[in-house]
Amino acid sequence: MNSELPSVWAFPPKVLRFLVIVLLALGIFFRFVNIERKVYWFDETLTSLRISGYTMSETVGQVCTGQEIGVKDLQKYQRLTPEKTLTDTINSFVVENAQHPPLYYVLARFWAQWFGSSVAVIRSLSAIISLLVFPCIYWLCWELFNSSLVGWVAVALIAVSPFHVLYAQEAREYSLWTVTILLSSATLLRAMRLQTKFSWLMYAISVTLGLYTFLFSVLVTIAHGVYVFVIERFRFSQRVIAYLLASLLGFLAFTPWLVIFITHLGKVNETTSWTSNKIPRLSLIKSWFVNLSYFFIDFNYDLRSVYNDSVLKLIVKFLIPVILILVGYSIYFLCRNTQQRIWLFILTLIGVTALPLAMPDLIFGGVRSQASRYLIPTYLGIQLAVAYLLATQIISTVNNWKRKLWQLVMVLLISAGVMSCAISSQAETWWLKFLNIYTPQMVRIINQTANPLLIVSCEGNSSIGHGMFLSHVLAPKVRLRLVNESNVAQISDNFSNSFSDVFLYNPDYNTIPQVFLDKLENQQKYKIEKNIYPENLGLWKLSK
Repeated sequence: MNSELPSVWAFPPKVLRFLVIVLLALGIFFRFVNIERKVYWFDETLTSLRISGYTMSETVGQVCTGQEIGVKDLQKYQRLTPEKTLTDTINSFVVENAQHPPLYYVLARFWAQWFGSSVAVIRSLSAIISLLVFPCIYWLCWELFNSSLVGWVAVALIAVSPFHVLYAQEAREYSLWTVTILLSSATLLRAMRLQTKFSWLMYAISVTLGLYTFLFSVLVTIAHGVYVFVIERFRFSQRVIAYLLASLLGFLAFTPWLVIFITHLGKVNETTSWTSNKIPRLSLIKSWFVNLSYFFIDFNYDLRSVYNDSVLKLIVKFLIPVILILVGYSIYFLCRNTQQRIWLFILTLIGVTALPLAMPDLIFGGVRSQASRYLIPTYLGIQLAVAYLLATQIISTVNNWKRKLWQLVMVLLISAGVMSCAISSQAETWWLKFLNIYTPQMVRIINQTANPLLIVSCEGNSSIGHGMFLSHVLAPKVRLRLVNESNVAQISDNFSNSFSDVFLYNPDYNTIPQVFLDKLENQQKYKIEKNIYPENLGLWKLSK
């Protein structure tokens, strides 16, 4: 079967064109509506901390003293000040977070300088960047399939994709990374088609942008290399040489940050040690399936509850397998009905970016591949395959009932995306904010008291992020004491007389550090009232 769509479909028919325009408008709406509503969670507060020019160790030293402070005292470290410059922002990544290249965060700092540091403003940068996904995926479809129709269908799918909408409202670099993945893929195909110096230079620039956005862009570039070598039958042809030179140019431009990354590799290993956490392999595989479904339908069936709730069990047993079947058939249909240059590009984008993360997790243990944001290139390849399947089948003239069936499938798939985005837009938290899923419940308990004191454990430098996000949701009346092992004993003996309620919050949720138990209960004679709040809140009440 010819992979090219009929020329009459160079532009979609009126009904489809109207549908795409409506979905595009909905996609833009969902990316901005209630953008400040969801909890500004742990990772996002670290974004504000970094772009404000502070390091975690510096902040811990200044606020984790055991002294009483207010909510606004913590917000100081998430606002731009004259004392901290762009150099401080970059330096905070150099010394503590070299695994995150600085492009997005430099843009975010300038954005904050122009428009302010509020939650809505910081998140709006990601939302605006995410709009570039639409022209980029359309361009990629045109280069890959030579079809405007596939491009329109891909735009429609990605416009109301729950995953892409969620990360469009996340103050992190993943929307920008999505753009650079699509941009580099489209520029590669264009360079291979035109074979001009300028087109290969554009590819080199896109490689550089990707690397300075997210380190796993290396896998995308390798996937492109595998594709070029296979297409050229492993010969050092003009295209292969041009690809190697363009990639080399891109990596040379990235060399300054690569040197920083290697120099601070010890710190990188420390801050990414969580990726080596071991979980049962069956649970890991289940998480792959659930994460894949998030790109099409998402009713917040997070991994911790999905197998316990009866309604959500139905989703797992029916909807997720349906999505898997659709994806599997899309890839099969793509390979059966397109030229090698098309299906090979998508398969290499899927496989080369997924296997280096999934195989170590399966063999040695780890959760790298459980983080769906790390597999964005893989899922983009899958979405391209689904877009091609739908685009060819909804206009098929071979069998009328099959055409009607696939049109129904497309309507149902898009409707599921719209419903997911609509529900998510009204929520206070969602699965991707996995460290703060229960934060709204905890905050309501604290805020409804008359004159509360909240003692926050900040054991370990990263724990300061848990204190930071609280500053965005706690009422101004709440007083705070951020304490660690060295200063927990400084808590006043009479604080229980000064406040209506005293709470202890530990980011590790289910446990209280033993040192806290010893010093509060045994030395200072405070009683930690257990079992009065759900364990997953990480909240306990103190009394004399």
